Amino acid sequence: MDAVNTPHVSGPPPLPDLLATAHVVSLPLVTRFRGVDHREALLFEGPEGWTEFSPFVEYDDPEAAVWLAAAIEFGWHPQPAPLRARIPVNATVPAVAPDDVPAVLARFDGCRTAKVKVAERGQSLADDVARVRAVRAGMGPEGRIRLDANGGWNVDEAEHAVHALAGFDLEYLEQPCASVDELAQLRSRLHDWDIPVAADESVRKAADPLAVARSGAADIVVVKAQPLGGVHRALGIAAAGLPAVVSSALDTSIGLSMGVALAAALPDLPYDCGLGTASLLAADVTAQPLRPDAGSLPVGRVEPDPALLREHAASADRRDWWLARLQRCHRLL
Repeated sequence: MDAVNTPHVSGPPPLPDLLATAHVVSLPLVTRFRGVDHREALLFEGPEGWTEFSPFVEYDDPEAAVWLAAAIEFGWHPQPAPLRARIPVNATVPAVAPDDVPAVLARFDGCRTAKVKVAERGQSLADDVARVRAVRAGMGPEGRIRLDANGGWNVDEAEHAVHALAGFDLEYLEQPCASVDELAQLRSRLHDWDIPVAADESVRKAADPLAVARSGAADIVVVKAQPLGGVHRALGIAAAGLPAVVSSALDTSIGLSMGVALAAALPDLPYDCGLGTASLLAADVTAQPLRPDAGSLPVGRVEPDPALLREHAASADRRDWWLARLQRCHRLL
């Protein structure tokens, strides 16, 4: 991990300091998402407040260690001064059937933008078209719709999908193809369509997260505090010259508060942020989850409720798995 705009620190706190307050939780989802129906996270408290370590379970230790660096930064170091008190957010629509779209949108109070998952494995373009049509019907003509393919199309498939979906008045395409080269090719093919391309995985999973901007492969960068190593480093990446959208990784409200801190510190915030995903959780670790209220979230720290930490504690074997992962990742910092 490079040190883009990251404050100087002498090293991570000792492992016992992290373990002293560690809680591993397993939160049920309203709708299956990313192939899971529960979201696991490890929470602990630092001098600055509660923080979250929740890389997806399939990520290897070197990638997960970047998420731990972010958690430590948020818990142990002051965050940038906020420039705004509330953050506008989008609704997130998983790869659900069209009939399920209204119920999903209803969980995102007042959101004027919807991000729709497309290119889901095992589904077809016809499924995507039907889902986006249902979202457009639910959002009305004034609503904004962005698509997230998570790199699921090749260049030809993405171009074909744009032809099929452009009539729904798209705000942008997020990570339509997997590689930076493919994104650049697609942008070239779409030059007459006026549909911007946003890069997510090409930023947060890249050895050089600024390469996508230098190569002209995207119009927008998606920045996420945990996967990028913390708020300060993500701010440095967002300053690379492209408009930025702050998003989340299906965090608990504690993890979301890290993304909110990032969005609050950006000089410009031209797009609604993907930080309303607590609405996809059937439970949370706080009695006042960071769910959209009139389309936005408040800026500030989140404290967990001890009763909810107990109620949603992960099983003993899953707790052991997370604590072992924490120890391995701590050694890599």
